Amino acid sequence: MKEPRPFNIRDLSTHEEFAACVRLQEVVWGEGFAERVPTAILGIAARFGGVVAGAFVEGDKEPVGFVFGLTGLEDGRLAHWSDMLAVRREARGRGLARALKLHQRDRLLRLGVLRMYWSFDPLESRNAHLNLNRLGVRVRRYVEEMYGTSTSPLHEGIGTDRFVADWELDAPHVKALLDPDRPGGNGDGEERAAPDESASESDAGEALGMEFLGDLPAPDQPCLHLDQPRLLVAVPTHIQELKAHRPELAIRWREATRKALTHYLSRGWEVRALLGRAEEPCARYLLVRPDPMTSTGSWG
Repeated sequence: MKEPRPFNIRDLSTHEEFAACVRLQEVVWGEGFAERVPTAILGIAARFGGVVAGAFVEGDKEPVGFVFGLTGLEDGRLAHWSDMLAVRREARGRGLARALKLHQRDRLLRLGVLRMYWSFDPLESRNAHLNLNRLGVRVRRYVEEMYGTSTSPLHEGIGTDRFVADWELDAPHVKALLDPDRPGGNGDGEERAAPDESASESDAGEALGMEFLGDLPAPDQPCLHLDQPRLLVAVPTHIQELKAHRPELAIRWREATRKALTHYLSRGWEVRALLGRAEEPCARYLLVRPDPMTSTGSWG
């Protein structure tokens, strides 16, 4: 088998490069994707403190991935909203999404930006694994139907509920997680738990469990009266497969996770990790109620 060609990541600056990013959005989210970002906005963002970067396989002119975000002010401090990250299907599984986020982080730290936000679907466990376990984000906010009705087939049928990822770019836990000298710090990250959080599973209350309908995972009823400092919320590992074959089950997962997560996040818990393994039918979000004396606050 041929070794995959290496890729490099660089900032983008030309109209042709921005147009290639628009084409890539339609490859990833579907032709005619209504929320695509046009070339003009990409160019303006690149010029005024935003980040527009592409990943290229050696020798190719079309990007296999890109990341885009805008920089602004939050309560008088610089902050960044990462609006879009896309990777072509054939280039996935090589750590490219993480590499794009790390490039974005490096660019922002040079600008003096210490906080980055973005949104992701709580039902997409692969994205949750990257964001929570491999980048060290915290989630303190759940937004129902954040983007209204989406035209992307990836979102069709289950709505656009989103977590807001809060990435403190120079926080000690983030720097420790990204340290290449830490065991597993630069590995492939297939485990589904940040090392400092995984031991917390045994003493956590089950806010949402699962059962099987045949060989498919289904949600239990959420338990909304728990008060443990650590809680678990089940989430399916392969939501797109469920949506394709049993859409009613995918909707049940959306309703159950929305109920559990909005309840506990609004009462002070935050999402710290995704526990479990990729081959299991379900993973579990680990929610932690932090010490209010050490909380750093967040957007929202």
